[in-house]
Amino acid sequence: MLLLQSGQWTPRMAKNGDVCISILHEPGEDKFGYEKPEERWLPIHTVETIMISVISMLADPNGDSPANVDAAKEWREDPCGEFKRKVARCVRKSQEMAFD
Repeated sequence: MLLLQSGQWTPRMAKNGDVCISILHEPGEDKFGYEKPEERWLPIHTVETIMISVISMLADPNGDSPANVDAAKEWREDPCGEFKRKVARCVRKSQEMAFD
């Protein structure tokens, strides 16, 4: 698991800041059958491929396998309403904290 700043509001990030990114999962077969082996960790991954995955996770919330069920529900039901407002608050808070 990759840990980002907690308090982000996205379906793919748990409330404690843990994110689930396939390329960081242990190599081999997924015991739940959700991921293909080639989607999991391979030694060819670089900082760039990991960062692209993080950016993709934030740009496309993907509520199919959420780490934050509440955020996924809001994203599916009202992406331009309460979900968008919570995301905006998280962004402002992150910006403020960057200069503390």
